[in-house]
Amino acid sequence: MKRWITTTDHKRIGLLYFWTAFCFFLVGGLEALLIRLQLAQPNGHLVSAETYNQLFTMHGTTMVFLALMPLSASFFNYIVPLQIGARDVAFPRLNAFSYWVFLLGGLLLNASWLVGPLFHAPHWNVAPNGGWFGYANLTERQFSPGPNIDFWLLGLQILGISSLAAGFNFIVTILNMRAPGMKMLRVPAFSWMTLVTQFLVITAFPVITVGLVFLMFDRFFGTHFYVATAGATPLLWQHLFWLFGHPEVYILILPAMGIVSEVLPTFARKPLFGYTVVVFSGVLIGFMGWGVWSHHMFAVGLGPIADSVFAGTTMLIAVPTGVKIFNWIATLWGGDIRGSTALHFAVGFIAMFIIGGLSGVTHASPPADLQQTDTYYVVAHIHYVLFGGTVLGLFAGIYYWWPKMTGRLLSEPLGKWHFWLTFLGMNLAFFPMHLIGLLGMPRRIYTYTPELGVSALNLVSTVGAFLIAVAILVFLVNVLRTRTHGRPAPNDPWGGATLEWSIPSPPPVYNFSVIPTVASRLPRWKTERHEPMRDPPAVPPAPIHVPPGSWWPLIAALGLPVLALAPLTHTPWLAFLGAAILLVGIYRWAFEPFEA
Repeated sequence: MKRWITTTDHKRIGLLYFWTAFCFFLVGGLEALLIRLQLAQPNGHLVSAETYNQLFTMHGTTMVFLALMPLSASFFNYIVPLQIGARDVAFPRLNAFSYWVFLLGGLLLNASWLVGPLFHAPHWNVAPNGGWFGYANLTERQFSPGPNIDFWLLGLQILGISSLAAGFNFIVTILNMRAPGMKMLRVPAFSWMTLVTQFLVITAFPVITVGLVFLMFDRFFGTHFYVATAGATPLLWQHLFWLFGHPEVYILILPAMGIVSEVLPTFARKPLFGYTVVVFSGVLIGFMGWGVWSHHMFAVGLGPIADSVFAGTTMLIAVPTGVKIFNWIATLWGGDIRGSTALHFAVGFIAMFIIGGLSGVTHASPPADLQQTDTYYVVAHIHYVLFGGTVLGLFAGIYYWWPKMTGRLLSEPLGKWHFWLTFLGMNLAFFPMHLIGLLGMPRRIYTYTPELGVSALNLVSTVGAFLIAVAILVFLVNVLRTRTHGRPAPNDPWGGATLEWSIPSPPPVYNFSVIPTVASRLPRWKTERHEPMRDPPAVPPAPIHVPPGSWWPLIAALGLPVLALAPLTHTPWLAFLGAAILLVGIYRWAFEPFEA
């Protein structure tokens, strides 16, 4: 246990990220099931309006910030150093700090379900209740006087620190620690998409941090950044939030695109079609993602010029995304296809992301968007992109890299059951929402009348949600079965082309006994000009320095939730205690001998 708590090994930190994020994924899924049960029939009374607001706020917040982003981070941590031929990330202790900050921030957010009596609330739960997008001025003290929004804004600021720490770490790692001969256009597609994602993280999270600091000052110090009656405008929050929020969509989807770009070539037995185009279209998506945020705001009255500009940029960003889809299809075309579970999820990702992308393009037309905005059509769109896209892509990565991470192969028959139940359940759950929205059901309402005419569609959607839950149970059975009955994995069970498949499964603590020299973009495959590289020797020819464990990242991270408790509980001395813990942790970390 001590070795796990003090670890600075990127592989162990990747596994910590994975299991923590997967637990939060299960929590977010449970919240989703309660939402769907409430809406399964008209005039539902499973939960109250207040509890429903808390459920859909925490569902969105949990899935975006506590499940999908850190699940991607688990692959960043485990796979990227192996793909680029590095022994570890650039800053191993900063990596550990990033994980502990994420864990503590997530626990602080979810503690809001259980601490109502401490705040003299009539219920156990004082969870955030203003929507995962926290629109002003519903989040002002006047309209939300309890601690609900305080938990949300402080929790998100802590999670932002975790994301920024990881972002800088992986940028330095990918740019500075590549194996000899690995030029930038020899870097695997997943590591490229990781690099673009980290640049989006370090530029987008400061924007949401500014918005949250303004809100914190409004709530705790009586300022008026968003209060209309004081001459401010709530639209400032929308601009700041969506200026972060749309790059955030690509922070969530680009890693899945990178995973699919690794899985398809391996199981089609041919190189990724148009690798350079795939890479530069990912970079272009990163740039263009900054120019589309106001399509979330067509209903607020920005005027015809702004609406026209953002309609144009929203249509334009579909081009690099469409380019990737054609490249993936061309990769499969004529290939020696092996229908593994990972390939099923990757192809499912392409199909579902196309539907999500097409419904997204309909939002590019302001007149159409005015009919769709704040209806279940938008809910359908975001779930096709983030569930049909990100979640299916992440499961493709799980089945693909699981043998490398654990040394055992997941069951393929159970994996196929998992895929088809997920695929059927997802479409049953989310496709009817397009029709529900077009028939006039607003989102963010906790009940509806039979006269609206959407009762049957809502019931179908709820059945689909429970099918997804069954699929996740099948996955958990697969994981538990694999621990004892899974087939041991060799170095390279799939015949992959990238460096991670040249070392044992799971890898030794030092990764590579000898740092490889790369002469090709596909070092483990024979190409027209290159023979496949030889795998590194099993035993290192000389002792290898490995960074030791450290308590100080965890201790420094503990200071942040203590700092957050000061405004939450209106206890000023906690601010000094939290700052002291943080500063002592950083000081001791800085002067700790870093030798093993």
